[in-house]
Amino acid sequence: MENFVVSARKYRPTTFDSVVGQSHITTTLKNAIKNNHLAQAFLFCGPRGVGKTTNARILAKTINCENITPEIEACDTCESCKSFNNSASFNVHELDAASNNSVDDIRNLVDQVRYPPQYGKYKIYIIDEVHMLSNAAFNAFLKTLEEPPKYAIFILATTEKHKIIPTILSRCQIFDFNRIQVRDIAEHLARIAEKEGVDADPQALHLIAQKADGALRDALSIFDLIVTFSSGNKVDYKTTIENLHILDYDYYFKMVDMLYKQDLPNVLLTFDEILRNGFDGHNFIVGLSEHFRNLMVCKDQATVKLLEVSDDVRKKYADQAATVSLGFLLSALNIANSCDLNYKSSKNARLHVELALMKIAHINSALNLAKELTSGNLEVKKKTDSVATSTEPAATTTSSKVDKVDLKPTIKLPSIKDLKTTVVTNVTTTTKTVEEVKPNKASAFTLEDLKKHWNSYAEKLKQEGLKNEYFILANRELHLQENFIIKFKIDNLVQQDQLNAIKPDFLEHLRKNLDNNLINLEVEIAKDEEIKKIYTAQEKLLYLSQKYPTVEELRRRLGLETDY
Repeated sequence: MENFVVSARKYRPTTFDSVVGQSHITTTLKNAIKNNHLAQAFLFCGPRGVGKTTNARILAKTINCENITPEIEACDTCESCKSFNNSASFNVHELDAASNNSVDDIRNLVDQVRYPPQYGKYKIYIIDEVHMLSNAAFNAFLKTLEEPPKYAIFILATTEKHKIIPTILSRCQIFDFNRIQVRDIAEHLARIAEKEGVDADPQALHLIAQKADGALRDALSIFDLIVTFSSGNKVDYKTTIENLHILDYDYYFKMVDMLYKQDLPNVLLTFDEILRNGFDGHNFIVGLSEHFRNLMVCKDQATVKLLEVSDDVRKKYADQAATVSLGFLLSALNIANSCDLNYKSSKNARLHVELALMKIAHINSALNLAKELTSGNLEVKKKTDSVATSTEPAATTTSSKVDKVDLKPTIKLPSIKDLKTTVVTNVTTTTKTVEEVKPNKASAFTLEDLKKHWNSYAEKLKQEGLKNEYFILANRELHLQENFIIKFKIDNLVQQDQLNAIKPDFLEHLRKNLDNNLINLEVEIAKDEEIKKIYTAQEKLLYLSQKYPTVEELRRRLGLETDY
């Protein structure tokens, strides 16, 4: 039995023209080869399965080909191409940086660079997953990458460009690979199915392409899986959705029809059927949001191209979009998106989705009610405006009786006499107010009176449980300065903050009891006296002599000297 080769290897592109969905890359590389403008270091960046390593191998094969075709493709007949196709080329070296990421691995590679190719023009070094190299390995690679021999070309490939140090990036010519479009993947799968003799449904191929999320290698792996699973060497839509566990488009089309018709019982029964078939409620609401988005896209012919589905499904979308209103779609999309955001935090996930479906089912009722209220208000407004603008007397109306409207102005202008009376009243009131304002009191008081009321306020703080504030005021030495300024010392900045908190109430207490509104406080923070530490014998003797004079007399009589 012949060994099976997966499609990702069997149909791997071998020429630039066979690369799928990366024309901006292949065109640039072909022009560089044609014009002999090859850089000595390339960096291929992009998501998985989009052709980074494939393009690196094609480039390595083409630039060493002895007979390049006018289309800038390898001839496949020269010795260099034959050895490359047989994986026996000594000019192309591949290194997997994921498993060879140490400094020693890079040093071995640098040692190989010193030797020129035995045949051919270039030695090419392809380093895959280069972002896995350690910082030390990157640094060991810098000098060689910046000034390689003329025959050496480095092609680096990575899925995570942001992990590569800037000094490496600055030495490379960077190519950014795109995610492959759904249409391109589906067409490529159709060509492979034709070569393999597989009967493939276009809808199934589009579904596989969407599931691959822009990665051609993933799409080929899914394609092989569906072909192996199905009987009769074919890929149909039903088999694909069953195997990939994807909810059918028909469920969403049927669900939207029922929601728009406000058929709530069948909506809940259909959702229960979806759950019983093993589908997750979160995936359902995400798919429903995507369905509403696709319907909105079909509302305008200019945006239909954004719909990445097969032609048959696109027609279904267009037909349903013509039957539902844009207001319904906008409101439904908003509700479904809110349900998606709050799904994971919900305690009852099923009820959470069902409530969202109930709200969507009643959107049309809400829109109709709003429309009726708006139209009703407009009619009332028109009637009111017609009455307000009518200036004819009611007696002339013959069809209906309307009360006589008094059209006399309601605003009465004051006379000169009234204005004069108002001015006199205001002047009198202002004069009276000025007379009632008393000047600042400045009654004299003694230091004993000050201490009396000072201590009474401190006791009040103590009774209220404010012990820290009590200790700030208690037993303080007060100095009465000019202009009734009371000066005293506190211990630290913390006490100053606590004093500022009670200062307004404290000042009011002193001013009221001493009958003086000019009293103010001046606070000084006490400085800690520097304590000189005693170290030497002479300092100790001096300290004891000052404290106890008899010690010096004893030393003198005994004839003692200090020991230095």
